[in-house]
Amino acid sequence: MKIVFMEAQSLGEDMDLSMFAQLGEVEIYEMDTPADNAKRIQDADVVVMNKIRMDEAILKDAKRLKLICVTATGTDCVDVAYAASRGIAVSNVVAYSTESVVQHTFAMLFYLWEKSRFYDDYVKSGEYSRQKGFGCYPEKFHELAGKTWGIIGMGNIGRRVAQIASCFGCRVLYYSTTGVERQEDFARVEWDVLLQESDVISIHAPLNDATRELINAEALRQMKKTAVLLNLGRGGIVSDADLVEALESGEIAAAGLDVLNGEPIWLDNPLNRIKDSQKLYITPHIAWATVEARTRCVQEVFENIRSYQNGIVRNAVKA
Repeated sequence: MKIVFMEAQSLGEDMDLSMFAQLGEVEIYEMDTPADNAKRIQDADVVVMNKIRMDEAILKDAKRLKLICVTATGTDCVDVAYAASRGIAVSNVVAYSTESVVQHTFAMLFYLWEKSRFYDDYVKSGEYSRQKGFGCYPEKFHELAGKTWGIIGMGNIGRRVAQIASCFGCRVLYYSTTGVERQEDFARVEWDVLLQESDVISIHAPLNDATRELINAEALRQMKKTAVLLNLGRGGIVSDADLVEALESGEIAAAGLDVLNGEPIWLDNPLNRIKDSQKLYITPHIAWATVEARTRCVQEVFENIRSYQNGIVRNAVKA
């Protein structure tokens, strides 16, 4: 069996991939090279990838391919229907990064909520040493307790965020992008209610037809002017242009983004206009990427391939 890693760099240079030699011949490419991708997988039995679009154009000449392993939970980059038509199984990794993404969600929230950038700069600039009295409240901030936290996407991550937000004393609401009724400990509400009543909205949903640009100009206009928006789902769920307009006009207070439309961020992305980190805080899709989570991800991919060799499609993604 030949296993081809297409984007090993996405897992990090500190990850040890030597275990995969137990499963067959291993070929590792650090970076996605679009001109060469199709050729690299022509004689592969297993492809391990992260963000490369896996569709007919790249897969049509991969006659031996039996399994596509995604080093992520989201599979929107794979044409699963086409893969199924070819008898190619698709496996992802699930629940490996839940605690990491939840941790990052709260790190982003508190950076913005407590005006951390302002007060750190205030001290380091020398302003604090020059002030005469003890009181120092040029930027106001508030307790999280008693506020309403709205969640879009009540999966493993959204549910864990809800639990922790509750521990901080928040009232938690959620909106179901699928319309599926679940037995949750939290209140499911209609879209307009979530937008209008939430002080914090965090996104933990996949990108699909129901969520694409779900946060647009109309949605942003319904949010509180004091609201903070956090996107830890997929970049396409938020309209970048509409978000920039909302932040610049003061329709919402702030946004924290770990995912973007186009990664790394495109030079012409309108988000680049906003340099105020109190208003817009962006991290480069790292919420999932603690050492522990990436180690689990690698191990899960190994188990997916080993299980396939034993006749079981583990973590199968259905068309």
